[in-house]
Amino acid sequence: MKILFLACLRAHTGNSTTALRIKDHLEAAGHTCVLKDAAILESSEVETLISQEKFNAGLIIQLYKAGRFLMGNRIPFGAIFGGTDINEDVKNEEKCRVMGAVLEEARFVVAFTHKIKELAATKWPHAKHKIHIQPQGILTKPSKSFDYEAFLQNAGIRHKSGHLHLYVLICGLRRVKDPLYLAEMFAKWHEKEPNVYLAIIGPMVDPVFTKEVENKLEEIDGVYLIKEIPQSDLQAVIKRSFALVNSSLSEGMSAAILEAMDLEVPVLARDIPGNSAIIKHEDTGLLFSTPQEFVQLSKRLMTEPELKRRIVSNAKRYVNSNHSWELERDTYQTLILNLQVNGNI
Repeated sequence: MKILFLACLRAHTGNSTTALRIKDHLEAAGHTCVLKDAAILESSEVETLISQEKFNAGLIIQLYKAGRFLMGNRIPFGAIFGGTDINEDVKNEEKCRVMGAVLEEARFVVAFTHKIKELAATKWPHAKHKIHIQPQGILTKPSKSFDYEAFLQNAGIRHKSGHLHLYVLICGLRRVKDPLYLAEMFAKWHEKEPNVYLAIIGPMVDPVFTKEVENKLEEIDGVYLIKEIPQSDLQAVIKRSFALVNSSLSEGMSAAILEAMDLEVPVLARDIPGNSAIIKHEDTGLLFSTPQEFVQLSKRLMTEPELKRRIVSNAKRYVNSNHSWELERDTYQTLILNLQVNGNI
């Protein structure tokens, strides 16, 4: 089949990496998959694409941002929930209405977690039978040639050899990711313990908010903003860091958290539904509700080696059991067959 795949493709964001991974799954099964950025498309462009390039089927990530372009366009399509769908877009009456209409037309829908399926089924009961649960699949390949010391030097992080505790927070710079949530508390901690640093790594998604972040970080020490880097290099940074941090206000399923688990790096994450769906506190990671609690848990991680060992071991086992890249590939290759002209769910 020739598949038109629509997703928001800002480089080095969760949507982009997920879309590229699923595209690879579909092409491995012999399909032609054309990936387009829903963030810059117009409805007329999609209509022309479908007409001129003779697509047999469509696939979208995010029901409102991408799904609205395929409604009424005469090709069968499947959908994948993004975190923004179920956490943010449903709060807007018009977006929620459009999402319901997309669900009416979609042949199948994929949710990353049982919680997302439950929320969607409550909001749109008519679509419950279409929703399949498939957690994100993880396959990490950190760069072997990445120069970690040069990375630290370029970021402005000066440290004594063997004494660095680098925390990394990976996100596109927008308000829902709340990258400044820990900044002031972390700066106070860094003042007392100069070997702890926080690196916020990610692309400028919201220019206005990015400027706010930059201005704030100019006022404090110990917290650094670093522009996005290639995926394999980013995974190399995670692998060398002391812990990965997530401070988002809402999440669908954080690929960065799952990558850290696979790379055997402990995770400290804000206690929100999207994070608690994949992290069991003090078992596969640590969940915090305040900046003060984050520091308390971080100090425990530093001083209780058995806690760190248990978390890392259990998290690795969890990812292997629940986020198999091979199983994800099988799932999408099977589901896409439902988009054949006479296919049914």
